[in-house]
Amino acid sequence: MATESAAVTPLTLPVLPLDDEVVLPGMVVPLDLSDAEVRAAVEAAQAAARSEPGKPRVLLVPRVDGTYARTGVLGTVEQVGRLADGDPGALIRGRDRVRIGAGTTGPGAALWVEGTRVDESVPDPLPGQVAELVKEYKALATAWLRKRGAWQVVDRVQAIDGVSALADNSGYSPFLTTEQKVELLETTDPVARLKLATQQLRDHLAEQDVAETIAKDVQEGVDKQQREFLLRRQLEAVRKELRDLNGEQEGEESDDYRARVEAADLPGKVREAALKEVDKLERSSDQSPEGSWIRTWLDTVLEMPWNERTEDAYDIRGAQAVLDAEHAGLEDVKERITEYLAVRKRRGDRGLGVVGGRRGGAVLALVGPPGVGKTSLGESVAHAMGRKFVRVALGGVRDEAEIRGHRRTYVGALPGRIVRAIKEAGSMNPVVLLDEIDKVGSDFRGDPAAALLEVLDPAQNHTFRDHYLEVELDLSDVVFLATANVLEAIPEALLDRMELVRLDGYTEDEKIVIARDHLLPRQRERAGLGEDEVTVDEGALRKLAGEYTREAGVRTLERSIARLLRKVAAQHELGERELPFTVTDGDLRDLIGRPHHVPESAQDPAERRTSVPGVATGLAVTGAGGDVLYVEASLADPETGGAGLTLTGQLGDVMKESAQIALSFLRSRGAELELPVADLKDRGVHIHFPAGAVPKDGPSAGITMTTALASLLSGRLVRTDVAMTGEVSLTGRVLPIGGVKQKLLAAHRAGVTTVIIPKRNEPDLDDVPAEVLDKLDVHAVTDVRQVLELALAPATNGAESEVPVAA
Repeated sequence: MATESAAVTPLTLPVLPLDDEVVLPGMVVPLDLSDAEVRAAVEAAQAAARSEPGKPRVLLVPRVDGTYARTGVLGTVEQVGRLADGDPGALIRGRDRVRIGAGTTGPGAALWVEGTRVDESVPDPLPGQVAELVKEYKALATAWLRKRGAWQVVDRVQAIDGVSALADNSGYSPFLTTEQKVELLETTDPVARLKLATQQLRDHLAEQDVAETIAKDVQEGVDKQQREFLLRRQLEAVRKELRDLNGEQEGEESDDYRARVEAADLPGKVREAALKEVDKLERSSDQSPEGSWIRTWLDTVLEMPWNERTEDAYDIRGAQAVLDAEHAGLEDVKERITEYLAVRKRRGDRGLGVVGGRRGGAVLALVGPPGVGKTSLGESVAHAMGRKFVRVALGGVRDEAEIRGHRRTYVGALPGRIVRAIKEAGSMNPVVLLDEIDKVGSDFRGDPAAALLEVLDPAQNHTFRDHYLEVELDLSDVVFLATANVLEAIPEALLDRMELVRLDGYTEDEKIVIARDHLLPRQRERAGLGEDEVTVDEGALRKLAGEYTREAGVRTLERSIARLLRKVAAQHELGERELPFTVTDGDLRDLIGRPHHVPESAQDPAERRTSVPGVATGLAVTGAGGDVLYVEASLADPETGGAGLTLTGQLGDVMKESAQIALSFLRSRGAELELPVADLKDRGVHIHFPAGAVPKDGPSAGITMTTALASLLSGRLVRTDVAMTGEVSLTGRVLPIGGVKQKLLAAHRAGVTTVIIPKRNEPDLDDVPAEVLDKLDVHAVTDVRQVLELALAPATNGAESEVPVAA
């Protein structure tokens, strides 16, 4: 232990600066004398030692970033000689801590300072806590030394008894930074210094344990990868030996995606994107899930027909002949396709195939009732143009990703239906039929109809980008045909991007041609009957189309023909009928029963709906095409009380308003028409539309309701052969309506011969087939008075008394 006198004895010593190095008491270190400051301090100490007993003494002071520490170490020069590398050096031992004071003068070129020794005394014997601290430090130091294999040092550390010496022994630790060693040097309390050294050693051991754990895990991973690599190499070698043994040729480089991408005929940006994915694939491991995603994406890209196109058949007459042979009627669609081919041919002849990066595709919307051939027309269009045909069913699709594809990050991601259709077609210019586009729905997964906006926009679809592919796809050369039954169900923005073509149904003559040329041969083959075994004459086909079915299309007609042929085949197998057999209209009742749709004109006069006053025949448009609509009116008994209007038949708001307008017109103008309007004021009016389960709406039944009420009041019957359509105003004007073609076709199917339409709808007659107009007497009117003159039968004696009364 240092004495009290020694603690206060002043010292004058040359300073030996240590750059980024710290020497603690008890340490023995070699110093290089090549450094001028070190050599000057040692020489000054040697010069001073000549006049004093003992070894030369220097003050070892750490210097960090040019700043000296406040505490140094008194060191003695034990020996001066040469270091292991041959340079001059000195061996110096650290003795005591010295608190540095003011500078002073001394011999030589060194810096001299005054200092005082630091008292580092510790009570003896050691307190219990200090003894535990000493024990802990020795245990930690021993554990660290054993990990490094320094067994010879362990005994020396265990032999140290002093607290200060034990704490200063950590100065040999290579893991301590200069700042940490300076902190140890400047901590003068031995117990505090030992605590600090213990904490530093404990932290280092904890870091070392973590590093060893990480290194162990990394090594295990590397060993596993090396083992897997070795096993895969061995597996490849075994497979190669088996191929050579069996004489098999080595398979194509299906797994070498880089070679496949470079060999494929891809557009520039697509090739660039594919090569980037190949780079990612080569960097990823075989076990990474990203590798399988990239392989699936590359397979999809390589399977796309990026530069494959079919040559259009520019035989315009031949294309028209194909359409005529495969479809009867549908002149609007045939003309549009013929125009498209003619324009494509002229653009190609003049080198205008691609203008502004876009080609001359087409987007048509075929809207019409079921069974008119919208879906089959798409295949005929592809046949006529010489293109591939793909059908995309959109009915019930609710997920936007079905159109634009899923993001690749999702499990099971796939491209959208448009991309899959192009891949299935094998060319970039197929005919794509988007079937039932009006049945597309929307929910929380998005709106597929909104995703179709880019697909069906000729100004945008040359840069269509699928979410899965994430590369631009040129759809400008695709002919899109969209089919729908209800025009109102298609969003306005989507309908604006398509060219609308209406298919309003077939005439009876067209149905007979379709049945004879298409339906009958197909169903005859399905029934296992030959053309020479069963024939159906035109009269039977006409009766099937007119009385057994009543539809805009031909599906029910085809089912009736199939039922007829099945019956004949079954009778032949039972021995009840001999073949060959010709089916006439007289045989139909025995084979398939009574007709279901007998025209009103063919019924018994007493059984007709218009056989009593107050019933008029109207025309309407439904989702299945045009149809005949009957309106019935009656007056309540005055004794029941109340003069109101009752409407039944599941009517919409517009139709209810039309009934109010008709009643108001007759109340205000009935006297001019010589009608007993007093009945309308005192008695309740009931208007009913049969088929009450079917929703009805629209203004076109206005003149029909007015005629029914006028018939009711006047007692005059409405002519059986007359049907009418038109909106009525409060002044009695007949206003235009829509769906004239569908309504006239429905009147023709129902056996009506006289039709009343608004005068302003006369231009719509140009769309009606000539054979239908030839069989109809169409009257265009402007006023309700004209309607009543045409529709009401002449008055009979006592007719006014035959006014129906509601029960």
